[in-house]
Amino acid sequence: MNDENEMFYARHDGVEGLLQRGRGLGAIRALQDPTKSARFVHDAIRRDWRWHATDDRALYLAWLVQELGLSLSPILGWLAADEEACLRACEVLQLLALIGVEEAREGLRAYVRQGRHWRRVLESVASCWPTEWWEDLGPLARARISEGGEPPWCVEPWIRFGIKVPGRTRVPRASLDQLGTAELLGLLADVRGQEETKCEALRALLGRQPTEELIPLVPLSGPPDGHRVPALIARAVDRLGAAAVPAAKGWVQDGRPWLVQLGAQVLAEHPGPEALPGLVQELAGQWASHTWCGPDRTARRLARFGPDAAAAAPYLRRFWLHTPHSYERAAYLRALTAIDPHGLDYALTESLWDCEEHARLLAVASAPAGPEALARIAILSDDPAETAEVRAAARTRLRQQPGNA
Repeated sequence: MNDENEMFYARHDGVEGLLQRGRGLGAIRALQDPTKSARFVHDAIRRDWRWHATDDRALYLAWLVQELGLSLSPILGWLAADEEACLRACEVLQLLALIGVEEAREGLRAYVRQGRHWRRVLESVASCWPTEWWEDLGPLARARISEGGEPPWCVEPWIRFGIKVPGRTRVPRASLDQLGTAELLGLLADVRGQEETKCEALRALLGRQPTEELIPLVPLSGPPDGHRVPALIARAVDRLGAAAVPAAKGWVQDGRPWLVQLGAQVLAEHPGPEALPGLVQELAGQWASHTWCGPDRTARRLARFGPDAAAAAPYLRRFWLHTPHSYERAAYLRALTAIDPHGLDYALTESLWDCEEHARLLAVASAPAGPEALARIAILSDDPAETAEVRAAARTRLRQQPGNA
């Protein structure tokens, strides 16, 4: 979606509009009236209601299809539409297959045999399904790819099938996950180390608890002449929070553009008290103009001030309720929990059904321990289609409940 199409969103407080936005309340209310909600769920698959490519809907919609007992026939039919519609349907079906819906699994395998966009569908299921669900399609893939068309994009499943991928002639290097944290930091400290190795070390570190020992190694971890901050470095530094601020003051004085930019980003994310009035005004202006992309950064910066940023709370609530850009929704709720948590119990509980992983993670950690919330967390802890991070967080939360030690 884009600014010109904003008018087509239904009201934010009706079932249709809630489902378009991927709100948890939309899922809850859809379950209360399955007959009325069925067409809204199917419409949310047929049409792309995401405001931005970062928004997620597939798991949310797959879960609704399963819980409402909806027919898969329309979804399987949309595989025959244009490529975008085909892939939206594929994303939902491949998750339904993980949940255990055999019709979805066989429907996608049949599409790979005969469908027009079979390459993209095969790449998608290979990234999601267990290998044994698709590796027997190798002979078919080798036969079909000889028919011509666009070359493969991804490593899997093509290299496994012995099919050349342009620019990917080598087998991807082994993961460094088996190395200890000290060993990974040593790879980053090696001034003669290869950039690819350092990227793999950073990727492995991102799966562990943040360590401040990374901070002095940041200047050694990026390209000597790059102009953009490498994404892995940005993510690693962001996880360090305020601990990176002292070093960032030095980075902005460095001659390397990417490091100067990174330092400026860190300092902007951790403003001093003098910045508070301006940030509240910035958020108010973003609301007035219905700017849906970007207020999450403002929200994160305001959250660092805690209750001192109370003047921002009304705008944060409005953004959380109204935004069609679901990826940013968790930032508004997280900021509210830091600034003015009064009355957020239901918002946190609702978010256990939210379309966005970050919202579900926040809800798993913070929703009040009522029967409804704990039942939902138990479902998330054992959902094969859920992300590994949410499953792990849900299991941790359940272990922390009285009587489960």
